[in-house]
Amino acid sequence: MPFHTSQKLAFLSLLPTIFSSPLPNAQANSNDIPKSTNITAMAQAAALSASQKTYVTSSSTSSSQINGLLAAASMAPIINMKVQAISGSLTIFEQGIATALNVGITASDTACSPMMVIFARGTTEPGNVGLFAGPPFFKALEEKMGSGTVGVQGVEYEASVTGFLQGGDAKGSAAMATSAESTIKKCPNSKIVLSGYSQGCLLVRNAAAMLPAATMAKVNSVVMFGDPRNGKPVANYDAAKTFVVCHALDNICAGGDLILIDHLTYSGDAVSAAAFAASRAKA
Repeated sequence: MPFHTSQKLAFLSLLPTIFSSPLPNAQANSNDIPKSTNITAMAQAAALSASQKTYVTSSSTSSSQINGLLAAASMAPIINMKVQAISGSLTIFEQGIATALNVGITASDTACSPMMVIFARGTTEPGNVGLFAGPPFFKALEEKMGSGTVGVQGVEYEASVTGFLQGGDAKGSAAMATSAESTIKKCPNSKIVLSGYSQGCLLVRNAAAMLPAATMAKVNSVVMFGDPRNGKPVANYDAAKTFVVCHALDNICAGGDLILIDHLTYSGDAVSAAAFAASRAKA
């Protein structure tokens, strides 16, 4: 999304507000975000940064969105903080970025498309598909599969810190299992993808364990970003049909509870994840 001069000046005018307070990024292992931190202003400044940086060079239309999200992630107010301390700060930050970059954070497609993605967002992410992993993955999928060929259903669940610490929200896990089962029945000719980010991966795993093996056999692929149970098999499912991406320094992937920049940059893996799901759909 292009930034007009007036928008840039407005964002720049907010920078003194941001930097007049201690930045939480510098407070490793802090227990809370300073009350004086203006999260909305940080999101706006991050959006400006996103319009000026390039991390991925590609002819694909998804590259501009990926560049924006990677740049924004570097300014997130929860980096180097425990998940217990993030409260609603990430929600506010991501909502601001989504608005500024014009990224949809809610998806509830009910009509059967050639590919149907059932996606669970990460802890405290806004909407029902979040920002940093889901939307860039969907966009990259459409580029691989063709415009209008991908339907997305975001799992409606609380996505709370408590749910994460308990191994994945119980109601959300059940909702994902129900959504998968109903979509498989309603759309027998669609390629079904179960996907999630962070706590959303726990929902994918829990839902797979709830579903009969015969139902999971009809799932075309499983795609997970920042999986807290990285390295463990998905119940009732073929490992060859599973794509899990975990960054080497992502503490969440190691079973921890520390949010590092490595956990917020999975938009950079959207294209490779989409390539896997698309290849599975054509197999």
